[in-house]
This record gives sequence, C-alpha cells and structure tokens, in this order.
Amino acid sequence: MDSLHSTMNQHIKGKHLSFEERVIIQLRLKDGYSLRAIARELNCSPSTISYEVKRGTVELYHGKVKRYKATQGHDAYQAHRKNCGRKSDFLRKTQFMRYVHKHFFKDGWSLDVCSNRATAVGAFSSRDVVCTKTLYNYVDQGLLDIHNYDLPEKLKRNTKLHRIRKNKKKLGRSIEERPKEINKRNEFGHYTSVKLLLLITHFYLFICLLFHSKSDHHYYETKSKSNHIDQPT
Repeated sequence: MDSLHSTMNQHIKGKHLSFEERVIIQLRLKDGYSLRAIARELNCSPSTISYEVKRGTVELYHGKVKRYKATQGHDAYQAHRKNCGRKSDFLRKTQFMRYVHKHFFKDGWSLDVCSNRATAVGAFSSRDVVCTKTLYNYVDQGLLDIHNYDLPEKLKRNTKLHRIRKNKKKLGRSIEERPKEINKRNEFGHYTSVKLLLLITHFYLFICLLFHSKSDHHYYETKSKSNHIDQPT
C-alpha cells in the first residue's frame, strides 16, 4: 500500500515518531529511498529521519553490515523518554523534609513558614529547600505525612474558577431575529406548526361540542313531545 492510500493518520510536525512510522522508515530504507523522500512521505523534517536512523542502526554479521531496525529505534526512544522531564527533589532533599515534618507538628509552623524560615535563619541553602507550592504538591501526592485535614486554611479556600460556560449546542437562530411583520399575523404562512396544530385542535373540539349540544337539544325536544302525546286528555 502506497502513501496515497495509506490508512495511517498523517504525522503532525513537532510530534514524536510512532512505532508504525519507524516500521515505514525501515521498509523505505530497504527499498532504497533517500532520507528526504522518507521525510516527505511522513511529513516531518529530514533531520528527524537522520537522527532516528542513527539511533536505530544496529550492526549485523559481526559488524560487517549496518541496518536500521524499527524495534531498536523504538527501544532507544523509550529509554530516552525515561530521562525526560524534571525530576522530583523529594528524595534528594530528605533532610529538609524532616525539618518540615518536625516543625510542622511540634512547633505548629505552616508550610510557608518552614520553606522561608529555613533559608532566612541559614539552616539550609536555597539549593537544599523547595518552595511552598512544591510542599503543597507533595501533600496532595501523599509523599509527606501531612494531610489536607492538617491544613485547615487550605480547606477553607475555594480554588475553583467561576466562569460562565457557553452553550456548546447550536440551536439555530434566535426567535428575536424574526421579522416584525410576523407579529401582525396577516398571513397564514407565518403561523408556526405548533400554533397551527393548536388551532386545528381547538376547531375540532368546538365542532364536537357543537354537535353534542345540538344532539342533546334534539333528544330533549323529541322526548318532551313524546311525553306530551302520552299524557291523557
């Protein structure tokens, strides 16, 4: 299957390569495609293909042949991803964490006081402490022995943002945009289907009531005549 009839989603520039795209790179290199041709097919930069080929190239036949493997490239990508991102300072700054735990429960200090006082009195350097926001994040993550119920001021604060949410459903044009001539009701076509159905229903009920009233009047009239005939003279 060529790229014109491919069922894969088109690659977005700036995103990482997937395993399926690495398989395509392996197949195209086997067919003799250049790096720029593969980059045009995958809609990415030629340098991305070049770096990927360098990471996924393995030596075969005792180092005599070098060939790109999609599995090797994907394994190298997964190994590099483990080292991405900022690492937590919780394990590297255990002394400061003990300092916070001690003064929080024994002296009744807040987390803000623990963070700022440690550097103010010279107990710790700025590299060995974390900010107040990080301490609160550790509490939410359960890394510290401090819980949210130990922070009464935090429970009092409402952190939700109040915003007016717009209706996502498009219900069409507003009724206020209709022409003013419709309010005059001079033409039958301006009646809505609901109002037209109500008019028909009311007319039907009126005809039924009129028929029943006439039938009842005729019944009593004939009955009175029959009673008058049956009376003895």
